[in-house]
Amino acid sequence: MATPPVPGPGMPGAFTGPQGQAGREVNTASLCRIGQETVQDIVSRTMEIFQLLRNMQLPNGVSYHTATHQDRQGKLQEHLRQLSVLFRKLRLVYDKCNENCAGLDPIAMEKLKQKNQQLKQIMDQLRNLIWDINAMMAMRN
Repeated sequence: MATPPVPGPGMPGAFTGPQGQAGREVNTASLCRIGQETVQDIVSRTMEIFQLLRNMQLPNGVSYHTATHQDRQGKLQEHLRQLSVLFRKLRLVYDKCNENCAGLDPIAMEKLKQKNQQLKQIMDQLRNLIWDINAMMAMRN
């Protein structure tokens, strides 16, 4: 377990919520969840940017409202700034996850498959046992 990375300059609240509390440890699974949420935010912001770009008119000699154009351009700049912040946050999460996993030995796929097979056998045995118990209880009544 390690502490979360401290948000850098221009990154207010990079780790908000319970994970961002000072002195609280964040495990790699939590960091991965934060990373996943950040990627979803990046995709969402990117879609909003493309929506704004699609609605903007190109200055091709056609008269357009300067105020509307400047407003849309300001929104676009703000979305791009937020997107930049999200990418920096994702980089921090990525680096921290790599740092946390640096000392771990990768588990061989065969070992993992064997453990999954053992768990499946145990679940099947428990299911059969419960089935037998239910059958005996039904016969008893």
